Amino acid sequence: MMDSKPMVIGHRGAMGHETENTLASVQKAMDLGVDMIEIDVFKIESGEIVVFHDERVERLTNGGGKVEEYNIVDLHQLILDGGHKIPMIQEVLKLINNQVALNIELKGANTADRVNFILDYYVRERGWTWDNILISSFNWDELREMRKLNSGINIAVLTEDDPLQAIDVAKELNAVAINPDYKTLTEENVAQIQEVGFKIYTWTVNEPNQIEKMKNFGVDGIISDYPERVH
Repeated sequence: MMDSKPMVIGHRGAMGHETENTLASVQKAMDLGVDMIEIDVFKIESGEIVVFHDERVERLTNGGGKVEEYNIVDLHQLILDGGHKIPMIQEVLKLINNQVALNIELKGANTADRVNFILDYYVRERGWTWDNILISSFNWDELREMRKLNSGINIAVLTEDDPLQAIDVAKELNAVAINPDYKTLTEENVAQIQEVGFKIYTWTVNEPNQIEKMKNFGVDGIISDYPERVH
Protein backbone atom coordinates (compact mmCIF):
# COMPACT_ATOMS: atom_id res chain seq x y z
CA MET A 1 0.00 0.00 0.00
CA MET A 2 1.81 3.06 -1.24
CA ASP A 3 1.04 6.47 0.11
CA SER A 4 1.88 8.22 -3.12
CA LYS A 5 0.48 11.49 -4.38
CA PRO A 6 -0.42 10.97 -8.01
CA MET A 7 -0.56 13.79 -10.52
CA VAL A 8 -4.02 15.33 -10.74
CA ILE A 9 -5.08 15.34 -14.38
CA GLY A 10 -8.27 17.07 -15.53
CA HIS A 11 -10.16 15.05 -18.17
CA ARG A 12 -11.06 17.21 -21.20
CA GLY A 13 -10.47 20.11 -18.82
CA ALA A 14 -12.81 19.55 -15.90
CA MET A 15 -15.74 18.01 -17.74
CA GLY A 16 -17.63 17.16 -14.58
CA HIS A 17 -18.15 20.91 -14.19
CA GLU A 18 -18.05 22.51 -17.65
CA THR A 19 -18.67 21.39 -21.24
CA GLU A 20 -15.75 19.13 -22.16
CA ASN A 21 -12.78 20.40 -24.18
CA THR A 22 -13.89 24.05 -23.97
CA LEU A 23 -11.82 26.99 -22.76
CA ALA A 24 -14.22 27.21 -19.80
CA SER A 25 -13.47 23.59 -18.92
CA VAL A 26 -9.72 24.14 -19.20
CA GLN A 27 -9.96 27.25 -17.02
CA LYS A 28 -12.04 25.35 -14.45
CA ALA A 29 -9.40 22.62 -14.27
CA MET A 30 -6.72 25.24 -13.62
CA ASP A 31 -8.91 26.87 -10.96
CA LEU A 32 -9.19 23.47 -9.29
CA GLY A 33 -5.39 23.22 -9.09
CA VAL A 34 -4.64 20.39 -11.50
CA ASP A 35 -1.10 19.34 -12.41
CA MET A 36 -2.06 18.49 -15.97
CA ILE A 37 -4.98 18.95 -18.37
CA GLU A 38 -6.00 16.35 -20.95
CA ILE A 39 -7.64 17.43 -24.23
CA ASP A 40 -8.52 15.71 -27.53
CA VAL A 41 -7.70 16.98 -31.00
CA PHE A 42 -8.76 16.48 -34.61
CA LYS A 43 -7.46 17.99 -37.83
CA ILE A 44 -10.32 19.54 -39.80
CA GLU A 45 -10.82 19.93 -43.56
CA SER A 46 -9.22 23.39 -43.71
CA GLY A 47 -6.11 22.16 -41.86
CA GLU A 48 -6.57 23.53 -38.35
CA ILE A 49 -6.20 21.46 -35.19
CA VAL A 50 -9.35 21.74 -33.09
CA VAL A 51 -10.10 20.56 -29.58
CA PHE A 52 -12.95 18.05 -29.68
CA HIS A 53 -13.52 14.45 -28.63
CA ASP A 54 -16.13 12.83 -30.89
CA GLU A 55 -15.77 11.95 -34.56
CA ARG A 56 -19.21 13.49 -35.09
CA VAL A 57 -20.53 16.78 -33.72
CA GLU A 58 -24.14 15.78 -32.89
CA ARG A 59 -23.74 14.87 -29.21
CA LEU A 60 -22.36 18.23 -28.11
CA THR A 61 -23.34 20.80 -30.71
CA ASN A 62 -26.31 22.18 -32.63
CA GLY A 63 -24.85 20.85 -35.89
CA GLY A 64 -24.31 17.52 -37.64
CA GLY A 65 -21.69 15.55 -39.50
CA LYS A 66 -18.06 14.59 -38.99
CA VAL A 67 -15.85 17.14 -37.28
CA GLU A 68 -12.99 16.40 -39.70
CA GLU A 69 -15.15 17.44 -42.66
CA TYR A 70 -15.70 20.97 -41.34
CA ASN A 71 -13.78 24.04 -42.43
CA ILE A 72 -12.87 26.58 -39.78
CA VAL A 73 -15.56 29.09 -40.79
CA ASP A 74 -18.39 26.56 -40.47
CA LEU A 75 -16.87 25.09 -37.33
CA HIS A 76 -16.98 28.51 -35.65
CA GLN A 77 -20.74 28.59 -36.32
CA LEU A 78 -21.29 25.51 -34.16
CA ILE A 79 -22.58 26.13 -30.64
CA LEU A 80 -21.64 23.64 -27.94
CA ASP A 81 -23.76 22.85 -24.88
CA GLY A 82 -23.64 25.84 -22.57
CA GLY A 83 -23.14 28.31 -25.43
CA HIS A 84 -19.43 27.54 -25.93
CA LYS A 85 -17.41 27.33 -29.16
CA ILE A 86 -15.05 24.56 -30.24
CA PRO A 87 -11.58 25.94 -29.53
CA MET A 88 -8.48 25.63 -31.65
CA ILE A 89 -5.44 24.10 -29.97
CA GLN A 90 -3.67 27.48 -30.04
CA GLU A 91 -6.40 28.97 -27.83
CA VAL A 92 -5.87 26.26 -25.23
CA LEU A 93 -2.08 26.69 -25.34
CA LYS A 94 -2.51 30.43 -24.93
CA LEU A 95 -4.89 30.03 -21.99
CA ILE A 96 -2.78 27.48 -20.10
CA ASN A 97 0.40 29.42 -20.92
CA ASN A 98 2.68 26.66 -19.58
CA GLN A 99 1.22 27.07 -16.06
CA VAL A 100 0.29 23.38 -15.94
CA ALA A 101 1.19 20.40 -18.11
CA LEU A 102 -0.91 19.53 -21.15
CA ASN A 103 -1.72 16.03 -22.37
CA ILE A 104 -2.83 16.22 -26.01
CA GLU A 105 -4.64 13.12 -27.16
CA LEU A 106 -4.42 12.67 -30.92
CA LYS A 107 -7.97 11.54 -31.72
CA GLY A 108 -8.04 12.11 -35.44
CA ALA A 109 -5.78 10.78 -38.18
CA ASN A 110 -2.94 12.89 -39.58
CA THR A 111 -2.75 15.11 -36.52
CA ALA A 112 0.88 14.52 -35.52
CA ASP A 113 2.56 16.76 -38.10
CA ARG A 114 0.49 19.89 -37.49
CA VAL A 115 0.37 19.42 -33.72
CA ASN A 116 4.15 19.11 -33.62
CA PHE A 117 4.52 22.22 -35.79
CA ILE A 118 2.26 24.28 -33.48
CA LEU A 119 3.92 23.00 -30.31
CA ASP A 120 7.37 23.77 -31.70
CA TYR A 121 6.27 27.38 -32.23
CA TYR A 122 4.81 27.66 -28.71
CA VAL A 123 8.02 26.29 -27.21
CA ARG A 124 10.28 28.55 -29.27
CA GLU A 125 8.23 31.74 -29.16
CA ARG A 126 5.57 31.58 -26.47
CA GLY A 127 7.27 30.38 -23.30
CA TRP A 128 6.13 26.76 -23.33
CA THR A 129 8.52 23.98 -22.29
CA TRP A 130 8.65 20.49 -23.77
CA ASP A 131 8.59 18.91 -20.32
CA ASN A 132 5.05 20.29 -19.86
CA ILE A 133 3.75 18.53 -22.99
CA LEU A 134 2.58 14.92 -23.27
CA ILE A 135 1.22 13.36 -26.47
CA SER A 136 -1.07 10.34 -26.21
CA SER A 137 -3.22 8.30 -28.57
CA PHE A 138 -5.03 5.01 -29.01
CA ASN A 139 -3.81 5.25 -32.60
CA TRP A 140 -0.30 3.93 -32.14
CA ASP A 141 0.63 4.64 -35.78
CA GLU A 142 -0.08 8.32 -35.14
CA LEU A 143 2.28 8.12 -32.15
CA ARG A 144 4.90 6.52 -34.42
CA GLU A 145 4.48 9.45 -36.80
CA MET A 146 4.91 11.90 -33.91
CA ARG A 147 8.07 10.14 -32.79
CA LYS A 148 9.51 10.37 -36.33
CA LEU A 149 8.86 14.11 -36.34
CA ASN A 150 10.10 14.78 -32.82
CA SER A 151 12.67 12.54 -31.16
CA GLY A 152 12.34 14.13 -27.73
CA ILE A 153 8.63 14.79 -27.20
CA ASN A 154 6.97 12.99 -24.28
CA ILE A 155 4.67 10.20 -25.47
CA ALA A 156 2.10 8.13 -23.58
CA VAL A 157 0.54 4.98 -25.03
CA LEU A 158 -3.23 4.87 -24.53
CA THR A 159 -4.81 1.45 -24.15
CA GLU A 160 -8.21 -0.01 -23.26
CA ASP A 161 -6.88 -3.56 -23.12
CA ASP A 162 -4.45 -5.41 -20.87
CA PRO A 163 -1.90 -2.66 -20.13
CA LEU A 164 0.98 -5.15 -20.13
CA GLN A 165 0.33 -5.58 -23.86
CA ALA A 166 1.30 -1.92 -24.37
CA ILE A 167 4.81 -2.31 -22.94
CA ASP A 168 6.41 -3.35 -26.25
CA VAL A 169 5.06 -0.39 -28.21
CA ALA A 170 5.90 1.94 -25.32
CA LYS A 171 9.51 0.73 -25.57
CA GLU A 172 9.51 1.07 -29.35
CA LEU A 173 8.27 4.66 -29.05
CA ASN A 174 10.61 5.51 -26.19
CA ALA A 175 7.46 6.58 -24.34
CA VAL A 176 7.38 7.97 -20.82
CA ALA A 177 4.01 6.52 -19.82
CA ILE A 178 1.25 4.04 -20.47
CA ASN A 179 -2.27 5.41 -20.00
CA PRO A 180 -4.61 2.51 -19.21
CA ASP A 181 -8.30 2.22 -18.34
CA TYR A 182 -8.39 2.04 -14.53
CA LYS A 183 -10.62 -1.05 -14.72
CA THR A 184 -7.70 -3.04 -16.20
CA LEU A 185 -5.27 -2.20 -13.38
CA THR A 186 -4.15 -4.36 -10.48
CA GLU A 187 -1.48 -3.81 -7.89
CA GLU A 188 0.61 -6.39 -9.78
CA ASN A 189 0.45 -4.96 -13.28
CA VAL A 190 1.00 -1.42 -11.99
CA ALA A 191 4.21 -2.61 -10.32
CA GLN A 192 5.28 -4.52 -13.47
CA ILE A 193 4.81 -1.50 -15.74
CA GLN A 194 6.63 0.84 -13.35
CA GLU A 195 9.49 -1.64 -12.93
CA VAL A 196 10.08 -1.52 -16.70
CA GLY A 197 10.34 2.26 -16.35
CA PHE A 198 6.99 3.66 -17.46
CA LYS A 199 4.68 5.96 -15.57
CA ILE A 200 0.98 5.13 -15.36
CA TYR A 201 -1.62 7.83 -15.93
CA THR A 202 -4.96 6.07 -15.61
CA TRP A 203 -8.39 7.16 -16.87
CA THR A 204 -11.24 8.06 -16.17
CA VAL A 205 -11.48 7.75 -12.42
CA ASN A 206 -14.40 9.63 -10.86
CA GLU A 207 -15.68 7.70 -7.85
CA PRO A 208 -13.87 8.44 -4.55
CA ASN A 209 -13.47 4.73 -3.71
CA GLN A 210 -11.88 4.05 -7.13
CA ILE A 211 -9.61 7.08 -6.75
CA GLU A 212 -8.49 5.72 -3.37
CA LYS A 213 -7.87 2.30 -4.90
CA MET A 214 -5.70 3.79 -7.66
CA LYS A 215 -3.72 5.76 -5.08
CA ASN A 216 -3.14 2.53 -3.15
CA PHE A 217 -1.92 0.85 -6.34
CA GLY A 218 0.62 3.67 -6.61
CA VAL A 219 -0.30 5.01 -10.06
CA ASP A 220 1.60 8.12 -11.17
CA GLY A 221 -1.39 10.13 -12.32
CA ILE A 222 -5.19 10.01 -12.20
CA ILE A 223 -7.29 11.44 -15.03
CA SER A 224 -10.68 12.53 -13.72
CA ASP A 225 -13.76 14.52 -14.73
CA TYR A 226 -13.71 15.80 -11.13
CA PRO A 227 -10.03 16.53 -10.53
CA GLU A 228 -10.71 18.12 -7.13
CA ARG A 229 -11.61 14.62 -5.86
CA VAL A 230 -8.07 13.39 -6.54
CA HIS A 231 -6.34 15.93 -4.31
